[in-house]
Amino acid sequence: MSMLSVIMQTVSDLAPVAKMGAGIGAGIAAVGAGIGIGRIGGSAMEAIARQPEAVGEIRTNMIVAAALIEGVAFFAIVVCLLILFI
Repeated sequence: MSMLSVIMQTVSDLAPVAKMGAGIGAGIAAVGAGIGIGRIGGSAMEAIARQPEAVGEIRTNMIVAAALIEGVAFFAIVVCLLILFI
């Protein structure tokens, strides 16, 4: 038995574990994004309460940060789905 066939057999045996890991990874990415955006929103509300005159700047920075977090979360979920279906 060649080394390649042993590796291929091992990889095919671990396919269900990889699919489970991809599902868990997608869930963790979604939860992490939710927590991050929640913290951004909470911090922005506190900042607006302290300095109401800076609402525009705070809102802009909050939206940019939330968009970056969503982009990373979306990328992570796409990678997990690729692992799941490939």
